[in-house]
Formats: sequence, structure tokens, C-alpha cells
Amino acid sequence: MSEVAAKLGRLQANLEQVIIGKTEAIRLTLTALLAQGHLLIEDIPGVGKTTLARALARSLDCPFQRIQFTSDLLPSDILGTAVFLQSRSEFEFRPGPVFTSILLADEINRTTPRTQSALLEAMNERQVTIEGRTYPLPQPFLVVATQNPLEHHGTFPLPDSQLDRFLISLQLGYPEREQELEILRRRSFLPSLDHLQPVLTAAEIVAYQELADQVRVDASLLEYTLALSEATRRHPRLHLGVSPRGALALKQAAKAHALLCDRDYCIPDDFKRLALPVFSHRLLPGPQDDDPERRRMNVSQILEDILDTVPIPR
Repeated sequence: MSEVAAKLGRLQANLEQVIIGKTEAIRLTLTALLAQGHLLIEDIPGVGKTTLARALARSLDCPFQRIQFTSDLLPSDILGTAVFLQSRSEFEFRPGPVFTSILLADEINRTTPRTQSALLEAMNERQVTIEGRTYPLPQPFLVVATQNPLEHHGTFPLPDSQLDRFLISLQLGYPEREQELEILRRRSFLPSLDHLQPVLTAAEIVAYQELADQVRVDASLLEYTLALSEATRRHPRLHLGVSPRGALALKQAAKAHALLCDRDYCIPDDFKRLALPVFSHRLLPGPQDDDPERRRMNVSQILEDILDTVPIPR
């Protein structure tokens, strides 16, 4: 096992101390981190969405900020604002909480689309423009957003442009019975993360992200990615298929997953395993799927069918 794999294994073990029985969700979280992407966690309250984000922040020696999204939150509450100083007769920029490395956007769909969209430039370009001036964000920069299901009261659907900025979308779901029993044995009502120690520094994360970017992808796998994307665009039950940005996201996530598996090259399984969490939130079902839960199930089934139909490169 390489040194990189050993360090990433320690990071995964750190998170598994807190998030019990959700190994796949933890690996998807690390995939998003290595791929320089952002993570959206959608699920009912109480299954560990915020705890996962906080555990990741505790495991990385990086600045961390949490924003509790509410209906009255303004874009300036996220990005910062320019304040006029009478003593100097000039404006001074006061940076907002977005100027951090790990940003927890908690319950992001409880604020209005206008405020949600304040993160678009930050997530896509790693910078913020205020009053005509551009300010770079720290590196690394990862947004972990949590949201409640859309059928809950007081929620606003994320705009499609916002959803497209998230590399991976996942759901934690209820734990298995034995796992929940273990949670009851080990945890109090308010989980403490004080015992978690940082495993990676900011410089190491950036170095590992660069390594992930150098992972080799065979031309046949690029053809496979394009075939999957085109299949979503042609599907009769999908109103909107995967964009070129979505196809690039799958390639980047597959490269990060390969590094997580201690490989410097991708295999078809990297793409097949990640197609669902990378593509599902980017697809728009037809008007016949008006119920949010049924829409999620139908999108997952459509993607499963596409994965079964599109030939895997040999």
C-alpha cells in the first residue's frame, strides 16, 4: 500500500468512528474531496448529514465554517460585504464565511433561490466578486451542503444551475438494525467529535488532488462516459439529460476514486459505480413524475437501466 493510500485509509477510519455503517457514503465524500468537487447530502433530519460534514472538517487541518441557511439569509451573509470607513474615506471588504476551506451549507434549501445562487461563482471558479473586485478563495475549497427532502415544509428547490455545481449527491438513509444498536451503545444525544484528530493538512489535500488529476483514463473509457451521457439525453422519460459538465464530473470523480483505490489508472468499474451519485441530481424527469420521492426512484431506475444497456469497454 502506498503512503497516499495509507493516509486516505486513516482519514476514512477517522470518519467511520463517527458515521457508523456508512462506508460507501464516506468513500463518496472522500471522492468529492479528491476530485475538487462539492458534495450534496439529501435526507431526512437525524440520520447524520451534519455530523458527517463536521467529522470531515475535524479530520482535516483546514479552516472550517458552518452556515445555517434560513429563509431570511442574504447573499452578503455568505459572501461578505464592503463597509465604508469614514476615517479613511474608503470601502473595506469584510469577508464572509465562504472564505474557508471546508464550508458546511446546512439545510441549504431552507433559503431562497437568490441566496442559494450566491454560491455559484464560489463553487465553480473558487473566487468571489464583490463590488467589481474579485477575491480568490483558499485552497482546498469544498462545499458540503445538506438539504431536507423537498416535500418538507419551508424548503425551496435548488436551481438546476446550482445542482449542476455539485459533483456528487448522496443519501445516508436509515442505518441497519445492528448499526443503529451500535450507535445507541456508543453515542450520546449530542455526538462529540473532540476525540477526532486531523489526519491531512491543507497542503497534503492539494497535493492529493493534483495526483488524482494525473490518473490515467483510457480513450475507451471516455467513449463510455459519452455513451452514458448521450443515453440520458435520448431517454424518453427524461426531460433533461446530462450536460458536458456532468460528463466531465464523472471523469473527474472516477479519477479520484481510482486514487482512493490506490491506482494511477481508471477501470470501467470506477465509472459504473459513480454514475448514479454523479448523474442522478443532474437529470430532470418528465412531467409525469411530479412526486419528489417517485422522481428520485424513477431517476435511479432509469440510470440503472442505462448502465445495464450501454456496453462496458473491454
